[in-house]
Amino acid sequence: MIVPKPVRLEARPGEFVLDHTTALAADPALASVAAWLRSELSQVTGGELAPGEPGPGTITIGLADLPAEAYRLTAGPDGVRIDGGGPAGAFYGAQTLRQLLPAWSYRKAPVGDRLSVPAVRIEDEPRFGWRGCLLDVARHFMTKADVLRFIDLMAVHKLNVLHLHLTDDQGWRIEIRRYPRLTEVGAWRRESQTGWDGAMDGRPHGGYYTQDDIREIVAYAGRRHIMVVPEIDLPGHTQAAIAAHPELGNLDTPLEVGTTWGIGVNVLNAEESTVEFFQNVLDEVLDLFPSPYICVGGDECRKDQWRASPAAQRRAAELGLDDAGELQSWFINRFEEYLTARGRRLMGWDEILEGRLAPETVIAPWRGDLGAVIAARAGHDVVTCSNVSVYLDYRQGPGADEPAPFGTVLTLEDVYAFEPIPAELAAEPAATRVIGAQCAVWTELIDSSRGVDYMAFPRLAAFAETVWSPPGRDLAGFRARLAAHLSRLDAIGVEYRRDTGPLPWQTRPGVPGRPEDPQEWQATLSRWTGNLREHR
Repeated sequence: MIVPKPVRLEARPGEFVLDHTTALAADPALASVAAWLRSELSQVTGGELAPGEPGPGTITIGLADLPAEAYRLTAGPDGVRIDGGGPAGAFYGAQTLRQLLPAWSYRKAPVGDRLSVPAVRIEDEPRFGWRGCLLDVARHFMTKADVLRFIDLMAVHKLNVLHLHLTDDQGWRIEIRRYPRLTEVGAWRRESQTGWDGAMDGRPHGGYYTQDDIREIVAYAGRRHIMVVPEIDLPGHTQAAIAAHPELGNLDTPLEVGTTWGIGVNVLNAEESTVEFFQNVLDEVLDLFPSPYICVGGDECRKDQWRASPAAQRRAAELGLDDAGELQSWFINRFEEYLTARGRRLMGWDEILEGRLAPETVIAPWRGDLGAVIAARAGHDVVTCSNVSVYLDYRQGPGADEPAPFGTVLTLEDVYAFEPIPAELAAEPAATRVIGAQCAVWTELIDSSRGVDYMAFPRLAAFAETVWSPPGRDLAGFRARLAAHLSRLDAIGVEYRRDTGPLPWQTRPGVPGRPEDPQEWQATLSRWTGNLREHR
């Protein structure tokens, strides 16, 4: 009953019983994996899983000639052996071992119940190298402890990329020592919009991570073989930065940190001093995040202020641009050059395809599959994250009881049906450019870790299977395994959405998992943006 489903699983007779005498033997190169497993199990075995030698009564973790993220797990009456192609593979094997134990063991409860692993042989490896989740901490701040807990939940599901959305119109969440006003001013807003009806809560909201916090988050994730990719939005989604530093904007009047949702009109000006400002910001970001990838957003950038600004028009003319609207692509190119010179790769949403990009640029298409097809055929690596398939802030049912009545209905079944490689690409060599996928938890209407639990789970478990397991879907099999997996989430304390059964249109043969009539969805979009553009 493993989630995500392993490549091969062979059940065998017998079991291995763990108790206070169980030892743990590990290759020295896997000391961190052994330390993690020891910390997980010692509280339920009643012993410390003392270091031992491979043999009867021992859990053994070693290395084998396998791909880096692959593992092989063999359990029998004499013990358990996990072989990984590298530390990551060994860690995923250890995660599978945790799932083979009773669900109650995730509570790290006092010793008393019998703890055993069924005899089994598992051979497993991921389908994609990028298995991610975006967590938006800009719209609603999450404490460091909440982020660390979310990282642990990602690790349970063998996800390996946390895309941390750190800045937006409504908040700046990372300490930049050269520019303290970014957090002194930009990390706080006076109130928040509570729904799409325009109601406001009248309560201040804010918070940010110190650089020491970021180092701790990155290190914690690294021990769980999760890469943290930061997102520092530009040139749009920058109102919080402009509120802190008005010289970055296009207006003479001061701005406040954004309090409402949607696509803001306030964007960076195109002065060289503004480019230098954000390069200085990224200098500190690069010191904190070892990730080869740095996301600069580049999405939903309104051109209105540039086209209305004589200064922006003059700047565009100086740069040889035909229109001030082309300043968006100019911005992306400048930061692409900056990151390339520092050995990093720029990542951006599919809007950045509007300009010319270096081949190394990574595209995250969110507006359906078209951006993925265009980017892959152009030779870019692609991380698919379609809003109609894997945006976990979208409502899970049509009822008025949904806590976030936003977006098209996106059920567990819809997420499980997600295919990271678009059908149009499947038979082409360009399909290899799809290096993986990520789901997204945007937090405009999610203001607590409990809300993240409800919106993310169990849909995140379904997504994890789409990026780990071999192609092809077995919904009935997944549901059977999910039933056992939910007991684990219960033991961990995840406040996931309980199953309420199929939605009305899912009971009619031949009808897809969301309404055929898009009018309700389009009306929501129109209310949010004031136009008919799609948005995330």
